[in-house]
Amino acid sequence: MRTALTLAIALLPLTGTLARAEEALDPARQWGQWRGPRATGVAPHAQPPTQWSERRNLRWKTALPGKGHGTPIIWGDRIFLTAAIPAGEAVKPRYSGRPGAHDNLPVTHRQRFVALALDRSDGRILWQKTLHEALPREGGHESASLASASPVTDGRHLFAFFGSHGLYCLDLAGNLLWQTNLGQMHTKHGHGEGASPALYGDTLLVNWDHQDQSFLIAFDKTTGKVRWKLERDEVTSWSTPIVVNHKGHAQAIVPGTRRLRAYDTATGKVIWECGGLSANICASPVYGRGMVFVGSSYNTRAMLAVRLNGARGDITGTDRVAWRRTRGTPYVPSPLLTDHALYFLAHYQNVLSRVDPETGDNAGGPYRLTGLRNIYASPVAAAGRVYITDRDGTTLVMTDEAEPKYLSLNRLDDRFSASPALVGHELYLRGEKHLYCITQAQE
Repeated sequence: MRTALTLAIALLPLTGTLARAEEALDPARQWGQWRGPRATGVAPHAQPPTQWSERRNLRWKTALPGKGHGTPIIWGDRIFLTAAIPAGEAVKPRYSGRPGAHDNLPVTHRQRFVALALDRSDGRILWQKTLHEALPREGGHESASLASASPVTDGRHLFAFFGSHGLYCLDLAGNLLWQTNLGQMHTKHGHGEGASPALYGDTLLVNWDHQDQSFLIAFDKTTGKVRWKLERDEVTSWSTPIVVNHKGHAQAIVPGTRRLRAYDTATGKVIWECGGLSANICASPVYGRGMVFVGSSYNTRAMLAVRLNGARGDITGTDRVAWRRTRGTPYVPSPLLTDHALYFLAHYQNVLSRVDPETGDNAGGPYRLTGLRNIYASPVAAAGRVYITDRDGTTLVMTDEAEPKYLSLNRLDDRFSASPALVGHELYLRGEKHLYCITQAQE
């Protein structure tokens, strides 16, 4: 069911329609993947508002089926999401341990794993496709969802990933093109699954780090045929790979507990590797200025900057590691890399570091973000502003400059773990119950 709010916002005028047509031709103006067009959290052409509430600058608010923590993906006039929806009567999961131990297991539901598309102009659900139905095979963290991976699109194909419950390729009308099952994932502490696929050219990459044999696998995006599969000496991680085109050579950057590694996307060969991160990798890397930045914070704290020029083999402790920090490093939210600075949150708390990407030195801060609490969503940026959303539905907007200015603190009536998406004049926020489209009201 969709909740429509009548606001003083007209339907898109002709100029807006032409702008949408221009956007549809330019991937840099979309939000087609986790962390946006540059995989850095930045929307280079967006102009989102700085103030909103449940009654202000809200174009629409749509009730969502089920639950999911994946980022909204936007291409042209459509928004794509995944969700897990309880189905049928509650049952007890099967248990293979000692007799009687199953008596303490929680009662749960079968789940329908779905992809859905919404109309960007008014939030209507255009289609909803059930891709799989099953009783979840493993538990999850109390704050997790069974649809935490973000979908990804190239404007023709939509890829939806549900870990143990399958990888699916659809067209943008919701027709299933191919599917595959990668097996059963066994995550650390039974915390659940969350890494998103990464798309580069015709290659779709999936990182499968868990408590059994881990691997990185590459598919032909059109056919679903496996191009290569490489075993990884790693345990569970929840980090989404990024693909970097450095001097015409594509590298898939994949963090891990034992090593941060770069793989040749054509062959799967390891190009370079570097030690120094913690266990329980969640945050995704970012890339810019010829450098990869990656952080972790669990049993140890580490933030590394790797120069890709000349990076070959094991670069641990070499001059290819430009700098390293051991304080204030991120756990759940990924770093944000703008044209001016590298931003990251301490663990998942409200302390923000702003550093010079070249040196790792503080470029202002750290800052305690008054008004925010626990933060799972990764920060995003556009139009010289940084947006940070906490789990309680509060978003802080600040300027992206050496001494940031706090512009606003905005609240919505939902819980938020998914990261925001920015396209055009709009900000999209996915709560546990609703998807919000925030835009400046037309006077």
